[in-house]
Amino acid sequence: VIQAVFFGICVLTDLSSLLTKGNDSQEQERQLKKLISLRDWMMAVLAFPIGVFVVMMFWSIYIYDRELVYPKLLDNFIPAWLNHGMHTTVLPFILIEMRTTHHQYPSRSCGLAAVCTFAVGYILWVCWIHHVTGVWVYPLLEYLSPGVKIIFFVAVTIIINISYLLGEVLNNYIWDTQK
Repeated sequence: VIQAVFFGICVLTDLSSLLTKGNDSQEQERQLKKLISLRDWMMAVLAFPIGVFVVMMFWSIYIYDRELVYPKLLDNFIPAWLNHGMHTTVLPFILIEMRTTHHQYPSRSCGLAAVCTFAVGYILWVCWIHHVTGVWVYPLLEYLSPGVKIIFFVAVTIIINISYLLGEVLNNYIWDTQK
């Protein structure tokens, strides 16, 4: 969903840029700058770090034991192409986006705070779903003791923060910018 919303905003930004080109309306220019700012923030804080994390974690765990993240039973309901759409194609598309469009990253402290807020919010949502249904949305969590779950959740948050920093470094390298 994050990737779909992000790329939708990218298309909207590009269309708005094309439609307002040559137009002297300061209001349209101001709105376009807001849209570009939202696009850049989403890339930095959500699309890149979460996209990299999902691909890395999903396929690492899948290779180890697919039943922990994507039980064979799901093959009956979710075709292979859709699984790859959710867990594979995210990475090449986000790297293409990073290479073709310069994104202005927020300050490091604001970016990391936003990434942490998202990660903690998502973890709380996963725990809430378990609390209400009694089922973990990720079967792996069923096998972890409460203490190990806490360590796992902290490690996940750290990895997502490292992914954010990787995105910032990669963006600066590609576009040869220094902070």
